[in-house]
Amino acid sequence: MKPIVTVTNIFPEIALEKLSPHTELRINNTETPPTEEMLKQSASESAVLITYLTDKISADIIDRGKNLKIIANFGAGFNNIDVAHARQKNIFVTNTPGVLHETTADLTWAMILGIARQIVPADKYTRDGKFKGWQAKLYLGGDVYGKTLGVIGCGEIGKAVARRALGFSMRVLYHQRNRLPEKQEKQLNAEFVSLEDLLQQSDFVTPHVPLTDETRTMIGKEQLAMMKKTAYLIHTARGKVVDDRALVNALKAGELAGAALDVYENEPELTPGMTELDNLLILPHIGSASTDTRNRMALLVADNVLDALAGKQPRTLVPGW
Repeated sequence: MKPIVTVTNIFPEIALEKLSPHTELRINNTETPPTEEMLKQSASESAVLITYLTDKISADIIDRGKNLKIIANFGAGFNNIDVAHARQKNIFVTNTPGVLHETTADLTWAMILGIARQIVPADKYTRDGKFKGWQAKLYLGGDVYGKTLGVIGCGEIGKAVARRALGFSMRVLYHQRNRLPEKQEKQLNAEFVSLEDLLQQSDFVTPHVPLTDETRTMIGKEQLAMMKKTAYLIHTARGKVVDDRALVNALKAGELAGAALDVYENEPELTPGMTELDNLLILPHIGSASTDTRNRMALLVADNVLDALAGKQPRTLVPGW
């Protein structure tokens, strides 16, 4: 009998074709996330769970997986899985690092330019037939070229974002627990500073950190108050890194020029007041959403699954496993 692989949501065909000869695939093609009971049932029947970030894989679900060998997350994040409990049960947990950072950095820059230059409201204004000709003060935005970019967390995505800033002749500040090697700082033309200095000096602040106890709501009321009133917050990391209610209040009060979010504290729910703000760009978590990147992610998931089923250690075990 082939091992059962349960895929909790729609999954790229290219990876299904790679898995199909070796496994019995059970795929949820409804775009509706499975319930906890459905996940428990799947765990009890499967050798493999291929999961989304929206699937909360608790200890109770993991305990049902008597024959479960691997939980393979389709994404760079993995805070939806009780990794410590999975390790206790000797069940591999993997994610998809190293294949989506450039695409996520592209989106981060689209958001920087989009919010600074008011692209979305200007587009709507034009579509609504309101454009009657050039005006000196029509949709005045903020400059990007030559400004200061603050990157919180200079991992794969953070470095990719910082590297793009070179083309805009920006000053780049970064903050994280450990300083980068001097060679990398020179390549990025980036300066290591405290979080407080970064917030106070940057025109654009963009966090690129994983969600941990240390980073949870690391950008809250106090941190937002440190930023310039002309500054923008750009967020494509994990939703709970930013206190969304504090951000909405700061934007309403004019304490920031604007913000752009691809992730949310209580995703997919939006914090009340968000949709009423003209100085807030909100996207539906599309950081890695290009066809090529999603295919690369899915193929990496498939490789991890086949590794585990062959009795090998998967190639991208999550940190802490």
